[in-house]
Parts: sequence; C-alpha cells; structure tokens
Amino acid sequence: MRFEFFIAARYLRAKRRQAVVGVITAISVIGVAAGVASLIIALAITNGMRRDLQERLVGSTSHVDLMRVAGDGIRDWRPLLARLRGVPHVVAAAPGLYGQVLISKGARSGGGLVKGVIPADEKTVGDLLQSVVQGSAAALEPAVAAAPCGSGTSARNDCGGGVSREIPPIVIGQDMAESLGAKVGDGVLVTSPQGELTPLGLVPKYERFQLVGIFKSGFYQYDSSYAFLRLMDAQRLFSEPDLISVISFKVDDLYHADRVGRAIEDAAGKGFQTTNWMEQNRELFRALKLEQVVTFIVLALIVCVAALNILIALTMMVMEKTRDIAVLMSFGVRADQVRRIFLMQGLLISVIGTVLGLILGYGLSWLGGHYRFIRLDAAVYSIDYLPFAPRVVDAVIVAAVSLGVSLIATIYPSGSAAKVLPAEALRYE
Repeated sequence: MRFEFFIAARYLRAKRRQAVVGVITAISVIGVAAGVASLIIALAITNGMRRDLQERLVGSTSHVDLMRVAGDGIRDWRPLLARLRGVPHVVAAAPGLYGQVLISKGARSGGGLVKGVIPADEKTVGDLLQSVVQGSAAALEPAVAAAPCGSGTSARNDCGGGVSREIPPIVIGQDMAESLGAKVGDGVLVTSPQGELTPLGLVPKYERFQLVGIFKSGFYQYDSSYAFLRLMDAQRLFSEPDLISVISFKVDDLYHADRVGRAIEDAAGKGFQTTNWMEQNRELFRALKLEQVVTFIVLALIVCVAALNILIALTMMVMEKTRDIAVLMSFGVRADQVRRIFLMQGLLISVIGTVLGLILGYGLSWLGGHYRFIRLDAAVYSIDYLPFAPRVVDAVIVAAVSLGVSLIATIYPSGSAAKVLPAEALRYE
C-alpha cells in the first residue's frame, strides 16, 4: 500500500502538461471543503436552535403540570400539594392560577397571560422570576394577612371604606413593558374578561397594579405575554377565593417527565390530568428535527458536486498518465495496484478537502457561538440571536459522508486506469 500511496501523492504534487487538470483538482478540494464546512455550520445552527429553545423552555416553565380534567380548578389544594411532593422523582412543586387578561397603560394595551404565584415555590420550578432585569420580584412575597374588619378608621381603610389601600404588585416581561411603554414604578390596569354580573349585565372586572419588576428570559413567547401576580391578588381578580388552576412540578430527569406525570396522575386520583414540556412543545421540536434532516440532504449535494469534480479530475488524469501507467505495468505493476493508485489519489483529494472543511466549519461555528454577531428577530424566531452548537458526532457523520461519496466517485476512473493495455498505450510512443 505504501507504493500506491507514494505514486498517488507524487501525481498530486507533480506539474501537469494540462493545466486544466490541476485547476479541476483544486476546485475539487475547495468544493469538498465548502460542502463539509456548510454541513458543519448548518448542523451547528440547528443543534444550537434546539438546545437553546429546549433550555429556555425547560428553564422558564415546569416539567409537568397537573390540572383538572373538567377545567374547574383545584380546591383544597394544600393537602393535595403536600401529598404530591412525596411522589418519587418529584423535586419541587408549586401552585398557580392562570388567567387571560388585558393589560393597559394609558392608551396602550395588550393581551397577556397572568399567573398568580407564591414566589418561594414558583422559583423552584421555573426561572422566570429569577430573570428580573429591572426592579425586583421581592414585592410578590405574600403580604401579612389583614386584621378582620371592624370599627374605626383603620378598619374602614383596610376594608374599602377609607381613602385607599395598597396597590398590589405585578411583574411583566420586557417585550410587554416596551409595547406598553411602561417602566418600574408605573401603574398598569389589568382587566379580567370574566367580569362581574350586575343589574346592568356582565361588567369586566379591572384592578390597578403597580409594576415592580420586568423580567427578560430571552424567549419572546414569555417576554411578550407573561405576567406574575401574588396568588391572593390573582384569586381576587378572577373572583376565585382559595382556588388554583394548576400545580407545576420539577422532576429529577426531564426526559422522563411523561413517566413521572403518569405517577402524579395516579397519586392525585380521578378527575386530574397532566401535561409535560415534551407534549406542549412536540410540534416545535419535530419541526426542528425535520429542518435538520432537510438541511443535511440539501447541503450534502454540495459534497456530491465536489465528488463529481473529483471524478472529472481523475478521468482527465488517467488520460494524461496513460503512458506512465503503461510503463508501470510493463515493469510488473499489477492492475489492482494501478486501481489503488487512483483510488488513493481521489481519497487524498477528499481527505484534504474534508480536513480543511472541518477546520473552517468549526472555526466559524465557534466564532458565531462566542460573539453572537448574527442577530435575529425574537418575534419570529423566539430567540434574539443565532446560536451555534457544534458536536463531535457531527464531524464523524459529515466526514464519513464526504469520504464515502468521494470514494464512490473514484471507482470509474480507477477502473479505467486498471484496464490500460501497455502495448496499445506505447505503440505510438
């Protein structure tokens, strides 16, 4: 094999009578390098999108949610919560009350999803309250229970008969704050569509809140529509005393969330159902997987074009080296050795191009991931920059595809070289 490799390497370095053969060889190397680099970068982007979306989704929300099948909310939730915290593989649990509202400041308004929470519990199942970038979420901590209503000035103030009472706090996402033109310390009006029944009909219920914090998760879905209230304030807004709509859980292995969810359902009893982060985002991750496969197939065509160049270059090289092949065969070189010479030559072109492509692809991926110089519209792509996550396994797959396709391209020209007849090739020399 050393003989064949020596001749193949010498043919690549040697000056050619036909300059076009050298040009095509160089184009073949560049083509392989471009195809490999494109594949590495494309796979790094799709892997990065999947990784970042998954990390932000899982970090911002719970792994498993427990709700009532009838959608009538969970009453007597405290003993149920205490019992479900003991389910195997459950790390943390938190109650919550969701509701669709209209949030407005002056003439600006927008729809949002508010969640009434107990902050100490909510922080154990999600990271949104820990990503406050302006103000603080400390004001959401439960207030001291008010004294029973009685007589006197203080009683009238606390029970609505006096001048004023405390304005409850709210924490909203950064994109929502920007669309409302609101900043920390401003008052916002929260309107519940459920409303109250009066002699004049159903009147929407509204309440003024003070903006105490603005969070930024980097995930547009949350930053543009989520808001947090204290659980008791949400219950008052939706006229649902001591009721919650969901119990959120964090589990020790997020990839087994479905299995733990079934155990939680069994422990909760009839009338309850669970959903997990995989079910809620199945279509998103399925679309990313399909995009990855399609991207790989499309960009692999670049490698196929480069392999076609290798075929052309080797075919022309066989025509150029016909006399040399005849001389080698007349000295006793076997046909299979001639075949391996040109197989080696094609493989060398492919290896050089693949190595250059891997270096270029991983280099550009590292730069893109480190400096994040490609910005995205978060409203469209859910994240505000293009992530890169190159993997070693991608290099193995891409290199195998590149070398395999290139090796197939060498079969015809190497076979033609092995069929050269020395007497015919040297007859007119």
